Amino acid sequence: MGNHAGLTNRVNTLPGPSGIQIGILVGYSRAGWWGGLLAGLCFLVPGFCLLLALTLVYHHYGALPRIRHVFYGLNPVVVGIFAMSVYRLGQAAVRAWTHVLLAVASALAIGLTPLGIVPTLLLAGAAGVALYGARTRGIAAALGILVLYGATQWGSAWWTIPAVTGTPLGHAGNALRPSLWEMGLFFLKVGALTFGGGLTILAFIQEQVVQHLHWLTPQQFLDGLALGQLTPGPTLILAAFVGYAVGTFWGAVVAVAAVYLPSFLLLLAVLPMLERIKRLAWMQAALQGISPAVIGMTAVAVLRMLPAAVPDLLTGVVAVGTVGAMGLWHLSPLPLITGGAAIGVVLRARLL
Repeated sequence: MGNHAGLTNRVNTLPGPSGIQIGILVGYSRAGWWGGLLAGLCFLVPGFCLLLALTLVYHHYGALPRIRHVFYGLNPVVVGIFAMSVYRLGQAAVRAWTHVLLAVASALAIGLTPLGIVPTLLLAGAAGVALYGARTRGIAAALGILVLYGATQWGSAWWTIPAVTGTPLGHAGNALRPSLWEMGLFFLKVGALTFGGGLTILAFIQEQVVQHLHWLTPQQFLDGLALGQLTPGPTLILAAFVGYAVGTFWGAVVAVAAVYLPSFLLLLAVLPMLERIKRLAWMQAALQGISPAVIGMTAVAVLRMLPAAVPDLLTGVVAVGTVGAMGLWHLSPLPLITGGAAIGVVLRARLL
C-alpha cells in the first residue's frame, strides 16, 4: 500500500462514487487489475443483495400500516443524517468567503435555474480554475461550458433522458416505463459525469428521478434512502431500489451495474497515471471550486426531501433530535435509525 496510500485522497479527481474507487484502489495495490476488479465486486455484491431483498419486501408490504409507521419515524432520521453529513463535509470544503459564494451560487443554480447538476459542477470547476489558478483559462472554460450546454438544448439533451413516464410510476400503473436501455444509459451518465462522491450523485439521482423523470415520488425516493441506510453497502446501492421500481429485478441489476461501471473502467484505466493527474495545478484549482459547489447542491437535495420526511411537528422533532445527537454526542447512524423506526411505530400506534 505504500505507493498508493497517498492516492486514496485523490480519487475525487475522477467522476463517480469515491467509496468503491478506494476499494478498487486497495485491490489493485495488492493484486493488480484483477485484484481491483474483485475488490470492487466484493464491495458491491453483499449490499446489493441485501437491499434487493429489502426492496422486494417493501414493494410487497410497504403499503401496510405497520410498515408505514416504521418509515414515519425512519425518514426524518435519514434526512437528519444526510443533513449532518453535508454539514461535516462543509466544514472541510468551505473555508473561505469565495467557497461560501461558490456554495451559494451552486445552490441557487440548482434550485432556481434549469442548468442541472452536471453543468453546474463543470461551471464550479471552471470558477475554481479562474479563482485559484489561471483566470483567463477559467473564464474561457466557463464560456465554453455555457456554449456547449446551450448547444445540447437544441438537440437531444446529454444530461438527462426524456421523461417518458409523465406521472410517477408509483401512482400510475399505466404510465409508460423506460426501457432497460434508457435506464441503463441514465445511470451510466450518472456514474460517468458526476464529480464529488456519493452525496453529489445522490443529489443528481434525486433531482432527475423525482423532479424531472418522475420515476419515483418524493416519498418513494426517501423510503429507498431509508432502506439503503439499513444495509452495509454503499449508499449508491439506492440505484437498485430505483431500478427495481422502474424495471423490477433486471432493472435493479442494470441500474447498479451502469452506475458503477464507469468507476471500474475509468479507475483501472488511469491508475498508472493518477499520481501525475493529482499534481496538475488546474485540477487542484478546479477541485477547490467543485468541493464547495457539492455542499451547496447537496444542501438543496436535503431541503427537497424535507416535505416528505417531515410532514408534521413530531417528525420535525425527530429530525432535529437526530442532528443534535450526531453533533453533540457523536452517535453513529445505526442506533439513530433503530430508534427512529421504534419511535415511528410507537407514535403512530398512539395517534391512530
